[in-house]
Amino acid sequence: MENRWQKCWDASTEIYTLLKESDTFEAAREKLIHQLEALDWSYRRDVVKIRSWDYIVLKEAVRCFKNIISPRNERLSESSALEHLWAAAVEGDSDVSDDFIVEFEHLFRAIKGQADIYPSSLMNGIEYPDFEKYKGREAGKMRSDFLDIMGQEMEKFIKKYPSGLQSEIVKKRVENKKRILDLLNSEQGDWDDWKWQYKHVFKRLEHIDNIDKLIRLTEEEEKAIKLAIENGVPFGVTPHYLHLMDFEPNGNDYAVRRQVFPPLSYVENMMAHKEDRASAFDFMREHDTSPLDLITRRYPKVAIIKPYDSCPQICVYCQRNWEITEPLMESAEAPKGRLDEALNWFSEHEEMMDVLVTGGDPLVMNDHKVEYIVKRLTDIPHISSIRIATRIPITVPQRITNELCEMFGNYYEVGKQTICMVTHFTHPYEVTLDTAKAIQRIKKQGIHVYNQQVFSFASSRRFETAALRIAIKQIGVDPYYNFNMKGKSEIEDYAVPVARILQERKEEARLLPGIFRSDEPVFNVPFLGKNHLRAWEDHELISILPDGRRVYSFHPWEKNINKVKPYLYVDVPIRSYLEKLKNRGENPRDYRSIWYYY
Repeated sequence: MENRWQKCWDASTEIYTLLKESDTFEAAREKLIHQLEALDWSYRRDVVKIRSWDYIVLKEAVRCFKNIISPRNERLSESSALEHLWAAAVEGDSDVSDDFIVEFEHLFRAIKGQADIYPSSLMNGIEYPDFEKYKGREAGKMRSDFLDIMGQEMEKFIKKYPSGLQSEIVKKRVENKKRILDLLNSEQGDWDDWKWQYKHVFKRLEHIDNIDKLIRLTEEEEKAIKLAIENGVPFGVTPHYLHLMDFEPNGNDYAVRRQVFPPLSYVENMMAHKEDRASAFDFMREHDTSPLDLITRRYPKVAIIKPYDSCPQICVYCQRNWEITEPLMESAEAPKGRLDEALNWFSEHEEMMDVLVTGGDPLVMNDHKVEYIVKRLTDIPHISSIRIATRIPITVPQRITNELCEMFGNYYEVGKQTICMVTHFTHPYEVTLDTAKAIQRIKKQGIHVYNQQVFSFASSRRFETAALRIAIKQIGVDPYYNFNMKGKSEIEDYAVPVARILQERKEEARLLPGIFRSDEPVFNVPFLGKNHLRAWEDHELISILPDGRRVYSFHPWEKNINKVKPYLYVDVPIRSYLEKLKNRGENPRDYRSIWYYY
């Protein structure tokens, strides 16, 4: 067992020797603190020379290691990584996972100024010119030639992720659509009718055989879907969304399938909490942030109203899976009395300037009900912005009719109130010609459309989200937020390490033109709201647990305004995440800088 630590100790023989020669781990702590302080100042005083790019990584690693061995952070995280390191050095091993060991191997490499970052996976084998040796036009041409190479390397990654706008995908989906129409004894005119789409949502046990005739379900998919339906775990897929899936499961439609086909682990977790879902899975503590039925409020100037509490189909990782039982459930639409009370609340609270109409999905309701809500809100003088949150353009684009869009346009008054739509593309494979036409109908009314992506495992490969940003910009949708997966225990199979979304923002999104990367990576802090992930002042790594999970302290948005405690978040292990990527055919070496994002 001792051999499993060898790479870790080789990364810093000084730290290993210091740990091994300490009588107690408290003695080791004191020695480490002194060594880290001396190391830091040896560079700050310029006693030891180091290349600037190595020093940047070293400095952050030193800061993190100080955090991890801090007694205060050990108390907060209820775990001592240092005690395990000391035991491993003295006794040859300790009760930790390989994920834990690999974390410290990379941390020690960074502290030694030997982080495994360069050359990056993007520019591997391509020499970086010494531009400082050249001036003027010669330097400019050389720089341009190098950027051409970088752009070509990016394109190799992006091309791996086709969108539904590409001709070969369009052709394939024409065949998919025909199979569905034939099975349902329907015609093209039916397909274009959103009410037909709603009527034929695949959501019951008897529908599983039909799904299996239209696409090849894996054994686990079939078992999980059946178990979900039998136990009241939300499941459903629209005919339109089903036709986005390929007959045989593959890398292209993986994210689309994962969006609606639950893994067994999820279904079993939901079943285990059948009686207490509302308390077990209310990650954002909506019970504690609802001043009135249908309303959620976490910020001073904006609140949420939920007039319809279901959708045509259910995303597996739905934030509100604890209150939804099935697509289009009969009890989903709020009674008029309760709805009016919620609308009256907005009129009574003059602090409100922005309203997010969400659910579920409000566009399941008929035009008359949607217009009633929009009109009531536009009649409130202090409301200057109305946002319609919907995934309908992706799941049932036929619902975005000319009549619906014209209705929204009638209430969009320049200089007084804006109406915009916030939607939820997760992968370029979801972008279709039908969806593009739906977005075009919306935008003809002057209404902006924004996207909130959930950064899940299924869409987290190198440049996969960059490909999504390009695809949605092509149809007029602006990237708005990129959400780290919420820390809901039942959907851990979908979770991605915080380090990966930071890596994506810096090494992939940053290479796109600004209008393609206008979204912001965020983490939703329970009860409080969004935390901007890329800002050091908003979060810090405080511990690494024995199973290799990082513990982060997320500082609330109210920091420096109100006295609010940070939120401690336990992440998924990086090594295990990379192993899952490897099982999908990815090369973990392409992600090797992930360890140095904290």
